[in-house]
Amino acid sequence: MSQDHHIGPVLARAAWRASSYSGGQGNCVEIADNIPTLIPVRDSKRPAGPVIAFTPRAWRSFVTHLG
Repeated sequence: MSQDHHIGPVLARAAWRASSYSGGQGNCVEIADNIPTLIPVRDSKRPAGPVIAFTPRAWRSFVTHLG
């Protein structure tokens, strides 16, 4: 994860998508997987709120261990 406050320009090109588990309700986690070096994650109810950023490797590990 990153606390780098210089990722704003990178996030500007993020293509956010909702979790497939949300059922289209809008109350979910969103990720942007179109940035090769970063997987940003945010709360769909707070799109301007904080973002947690994972490296692609850390994201894969996180998702793998959710199951």
